Amino acid sequence: MVQAIHLVRHGHHALLQRVLCGRMPGVGLDERGCREIARCAEFLVPPPTAIQCSPQRRAHQSADILASRLGLAVEIAPAMDEIDLGEWTGRRFDELNDDPGWARWNSRRGDSQPPNGETMRSLQQRVVEHLEQLRNGNAGGTVVIVSHAEPIRAALLHYSGLSLDDFPAIEVAPASISTLSVDGSGIHITGINQRVPA
Repeated sequence: MVQAIHLVRHGHHALLQRVLCGRMPGVGLDERGCREIARCAEFLVPPPTAIQCSPQRRAHQSADILASRLGLAVEIAPAMDEIDLGEWTGRRFDELNDDPGWARWNSRRGDSQPPNGETMRSLQQRVVEHLEQLRNGNAGGTVVIVSHAEPIRAALLHYSGLSLDDFPAIEVAPASISTLSVDGSGIHITGINQRVPA
């Protein structure tokens, strides 16, 4: 049985906090992001025996940095992909501020949806199913999963017993580590948004 799961958000990139990237292709880490993730490798305790990541470039780059320092291979985990933001993908935040749908999404995450995108509930379902498959699988040790703020937040809300509308209560910063412990009774949160020293 897997004993622990580290959920690591990818490192910093140049569009962070300016553009809603979602699944926009080609978004890679900047120098700061590479440094942040390199530091993460030192703080993954217990050390991982496997690394998985979202298919997005910034997550894959982050996983590759960790893998090179830890001597592991990287496995793509499609279930941990970023949320599909539909027509909002690639939009600037200052443009979205005038969109009533954006305001609704940020106040009622549990029952709203990006235009032609994915619901938070659907995201949470695929993420939790993946984590439970890890829990019940034959692999042992500790798994690192490099993903994005929304998939990680969805998992933490589920295992905290919180509503999807409570999403502002959980911060998931770039290059942060949130840790789940796994035992016979289930999956339990042992750390949220742990930041590595600069």
